[in-house]
Amino acid sequence: MISTSDFKRGATKILWNNEPWVVVEFQHVKPGKGGAFVRTKLKNLITNRILEETFRSGEKFPEPDLERKKMQYLYADDLYHFMDQDSYEQIEFDPKYIENIKKYLKEAEIYDVLFFKDKPITVEPPLFMELSVANTVPGVKGDTAQGGNKPAILETGLVVSVPLFINEGDKIKVDTRDDKYIERVD
Repeated sequence: MISTSDFKRGATKILWNNEPWVVVEFQHVKPGKGGAFVRTKLKNLITNRILEETFRSGEKFPEPDLERKKMQYLYADDLYHFMDQDSYEQIEFDPKYIENIKKYLKEAEIYDVLFFKDKPITVEPPLFMELSVANTVPGVKGDTAQGGNKPAILETGLVVSVPLFINEGDKIKVDTRDDKYIERVD
């Protein structure tokens, strides 16, 4: 059982109303009168619906029966196709379930697919991904000493702010949690 005191932003998953939810935000509140409570913002892992809900402090929730499998992204047509690395079984995702990670989909890359009651519900990208810069303006000589940033369009269509010394064709490491440039990769 998971208590409200165990909540962590983006990491705590609970079973509530027979559906899996992830805690996006939470705040413990102790009013002057009455019992303490927790204000939360929850995201449904199946529908991606976000909901604000208030719970009593110390309330407990069961853990959802989630299974994580490593799957390789194959291709997209009307659906997005993934293949299990162990059984070679293929599954398809409707575009509405992939919307939040579409900018990180790269063929032959391995992703974590989350299953709830043996049904695939969501895809999670790796924490860091190496992507090639498809388009960016050239850095002006002399600007690199001062630092600064410029936008770069990556091979998947993601736009990231990068240092001026990054050029088209360079490979960079990106943090998938906040779409931030980490470093250039050789």
